[in-house]
Amino acid sequence: MKQEYSILNGKCAAYFTLGCKLNFAETSSIGRKLAEAGVQTVADGEVADICIINTCSVTEVADHKCRQAIHKMVRKHPGALVIVTGCYAQLKPRHVADIEGVDLVLGQNEKGDVLSYIAERLSMQSEERRLMAHEYHAADRVQDITRFVPSCSCGERTRYFLKVQDGCDYYCTYCTIPFARGRSRNGSIQSLVAQATQAAAEGAREIVLTGVNIGDFGRTTGETFPDLLRALDEVEGIARYRISSIEPNLLTEDVLQFCAQSRAFMPHFHIPLQSGSDAVLRLMHRRYDTALFYNKVSRARELMPDCFIGVDVIVGTRGETAALFDEAERFIRSLPVSQLHVFSYSERPGTAALRIPHAVRPEEKHERSQRLLAISDQKLNEFYTHFIGTTRPVLLEHSRTPGLFSGFTDNYIKVEFAAPAVQAMDNQLLPLRLTRWNSDVTALIAEV
Repeated sequence: MKQEYSILNGKCAAYFTLGCKLNFAETSSIGRKLAEAGVQTVADGEVADICIINTCSVTEVADHKCRQAIHKMVRKHPGALVIVTGCYAQLKPRHVADIEGVDLVLGQNEKGDVLSYIAERLSMQSEERRLMAHEYHAADRVQDITRFVPSCSCGERTRYFLKVQDGCDYYCTYCTIPFARGRSRNGSIQSLVAQATQAAAEGAREIVLTGVNIGDFGRTTGETFPDLLRALDEVEGIARYRISSIEPNLLTEDVLQFCAQSRAFMPHFHIPLQSGSDAVLRLMHRRYDTALFYNKVSRARELMPDCFIGVDVIVGTRGETAALFDEAERFIRSLPVSQLHVFSYSERPGTAALRIPHAVRPEEKHERSQRLLAISDQKLNEFYTHFIGTTRPVLLEHSRTPGLFSGFTDNYIKVEFAAPAVQAMDNQLLPLRLTRWNSDVTALIAEV
């Protein structure tokens, strides 16, 4: 431990994360850095010395949840050093700094130096910290986000999350992520392979590749996403990789064919569609049409018949008339996919979507969301049911219930597996037979 961080030794920290897998991966990496400096995770019922809140700003609801989380952490841990980071902190730093109890707001460029910032603030009196927080945000935050901050950690999970890319050059009309995360940038293949190798040495069996626009990997290093996949596939000890999300126009034939024959990349894709209407996709400034999307998911299904395909969809965007939504619904119903992740459009300040006429009423958004969720339930039920009676490899994870383990098959079917409480099944990869639905129809029961 560096001498400059000695003030951290013996402290305890509380963590709260909102948003995407990338945020959870980054929080986990911050936690690892603090642990290496002697900081323990706070126990239930204890008051923390340090609070880390990693925020999301993808919707107005997300902003509200972030504010609620900050207030809750401040009340629960009085006197703690409260640090807020993430997309909400990047986009609205002064709003965050004005919340009572917040001591430090870290932007994207500053996450990599989190230990230095925390050590510096802990050496100050609480009132001095508070004054500095306001002084720091007297001017607007510079939005030129250029650093790639590495992250590979698992936190309390069995699976590791490896950040391979950050930022986005796709300025979709509804989205603030390029402003919150900056331009597309990435680590080198060599550095990412080294992190995966270290994870394997720590006992990792599965790694999820995370990023904002993963398929755009290589912008800053002149490398390619397929080359990254090939290099990671050769890391000994890692039995599974998953690609957290990839744009349909970047899900190339090369990527699909490699995943179909690779040693460790699972038959599992998460592909954002956003709308099943070509007219709405044009309003969104998406870089594909419905024909391309259909061809991609059909090709994935052709090469990997058992693969799980999850799809993101936004309802109620500006310009989405009732007729255009009906068109989108028909297209979505025709897709050979496994599940929909449905989001209601939320207007974000500064986005080009605000210039598009025809705003959809909240009750219409809700009704459209419910229609798509019903389609999702049907597709997921059919996908799971198709595999009842088959045997698939399952990576088991710890459960809060003694003797009950959860996990996922290679093709991302959630399972529950009962074993004697004395057996250590966490992080074990076993062939299990999928027998039936569980009692609340959220997973399949698996048996040896």
